[in-house]
Amino acid sequence: MTRASYAVVGGGAIGGTLAFHLAKAGHPVTVVDADAEHVAAIRDDGLTIERDGVRERVAVKAATPEEFDGPLERVLLAVKAQATESAADWIAPRLTEDGYVVSIQNGFNESLLAERIGWPRTVAAFVNIFADRLEPGVIADGGAGALVLGEPGGQPVSPRVSSLVEDLRAWGPAQASDNVEGFLWAKAGFGAMLAATALADDAMADLIDRHHPAIHALGEEVFDVASGLAIRLEAFDAFTPHAFVRGADPTARAAATDHLTAWLRTQPKTRSGIWRDLAVRRRQVEVTTHYATVLAEATRLNVATPVLRAVLDNLRDLEHDPAGMSETRLTTLDTLALS
Repeated sequence: MTRASYAVVGGGAIGGTLAFHLAKAGHPVTVVDADAEHVAAIRDDGLTIERDGVRERVAVKAATPEEFDGPLERVLLAVKAQATESAADWIAPRLTEDGYVVSIQNGFNESLLAERIGWPRTVAAFVNIFADRLEPGVIADGGAGALVLGEPGGQPVSPRVSSLVEDLRAWGPAQASDNVEGFLWAKAGFGAMLAATALADDAMADLIDRHHPAIHALGEEVFDVASGLAIRLEAFDAFTPHAFVRGADPTARAAATDHLTAWLRTQPKTRSGIWRDLAVRRRQVEVTTHYATVLAEATRLNVATPVLRAVLDNLRDLEHDPAGMSETRLTTLDTLALS
C-alpha cells in the first residue's frame, strides 16, 4: 500500500514527534527546519525518539528551507508561533494547488496562515503533545497527549481531515472534530496555567497545587473571553475547562484541579516547554505570541485579564534574565488574583 507523503516544517518537539511516527509507519517524510545542526543530525543518524532513557531511530529526509527543492503537498506546520508568518511566506509559492497546510502549533495561527495560502488550503488543529527537543536529531517523548484536526470555521469533517487523522494515528489517539476552536480555547486556559508554572524552577503539578488562586484566576480570565465569543469549550486529556469558568462549583473545581495534577505527575515531562525555552535554551518564548489573540479579544470585549497580563510580563522579564525564576512570582500572582 502506498503511504501518503508529508513535509514537516519545523522539526522540533511536536513536529519531530509526528515526523518520527509517520516515518516509522512507512510514510515518506521530509523534515524542513531552519536549524542546520538539527537537519545534519537527522540526515546522518536518523530522527531519534528517547523514552525512559531508551532511544529509537528512524530514517527521515531532512533539509533546511534553503536546501529544500520541490513542491509541497501535505504540510504539517510545527514552527513556533512567532515564526508562522515567515514559514507561511516560504510555503506559499511551493504549495500545490490542491495541497494544504495543517497548523500543528500551539496558539491561534490559522488566520495568519490562511492570509498567505487561503482558507481552502488551511487545516485547523489542536495539539497537546508532551515532548522536548533534547539535542540535534533527538526528541524526548514526554508522554501521551491529545491531537484534534478539523476544517477551519467549524465546517464539517472532510475526507482530507479523516485521511489525516487515520495517518496520524500512527502517533496516537488523533481524532477529528468540527469544533477545533473549542479545543484551542480550552488549551488557552490550560496553557496559561502552565505558563505561570514557568516562572519558577519546579514541577508543574507541584506549583499548580501550591498556587490555586493564581491558577484558577487564569482559567477564569481566559474563559471569560471565550464566553464573550460564544466558544463551546472542549475537554481534553485530564483537563476539564468547564470546572475553571467563572462561577464554577468549588467542589467540582477542586476535584478537577486534583485530577489534572495527578495526571501531570504521570507524565515523564515535569516542566513546561516554556520553562525549557527560558532555563535551558535561553531563547524567546512563544507564549507571548499565543496570547496576543486572547488579549486583543479581551480588550475588544472589555474583559479584564490582570493575572494573565502579569504572567506575560513576568515571562518577558525572564527572557532577559532566566536566573530570576522564583516561586515568589507566583505568590505575587496569588495576591493579585485575590485582590
